Amino acid sequence: MSNIQSILALGGILLLASISLRFNTTLMETSSVEVENKVFLTAFSLADDMIEEIKQKSFDQATIQFPITNASGLTPVNNLGPDAGEVYPNFNDIDDYNGYSKIISAPHAEDYHIKCMVVYVQESNPNIVSSTQTFYKRVTVKVTSPFLRDKVEVSFIFTLK
Repeated sequence: MSNIQSILALGGILLLASISLRFNTTLMETSSVEVENKVFLTAFSLADDMIEEIKQKSFDQATIQFPITNASGLTPVNNLGPDAGEVYPNFNDIDDYNGYSKIISAPHAEDYHIKCMVVYVQESNPNIVSSTQTFYKRVTVKVTSPFLRDKVEVSFIFTLK
């Protein structure tokens, strides 16, 4: 083998090694993104499931048996959360979920931390928290996981009107 043939063979081997390394890197990045997407979709699904569960409850403790026409008769802002003796899964109204949290493990990632927050919001702008009772409550469900870069946050506005 001449020197030129040796150099060409060595160049070919280096080119093949470079292509092989790039292929493996791309394959690993694709696998990582796939797992991250599965974790994100699971977190979003958990948040959505919690919102759907809360939708099945009464608007307020005061509205379980009878409708109410004056917002001041609703649960005071400072008392949002479960009433005395109420524990999950026996919540009967939306604001019982205020401060509720739980940890769920799924087959491909464990320790999804779900936390709920319930606040009264202004009728004219549901992005502004109200300091008094209104006929509008915003429920925010946050899901975090050690496998997520950012938290997943889903909000839903409930109304009595």
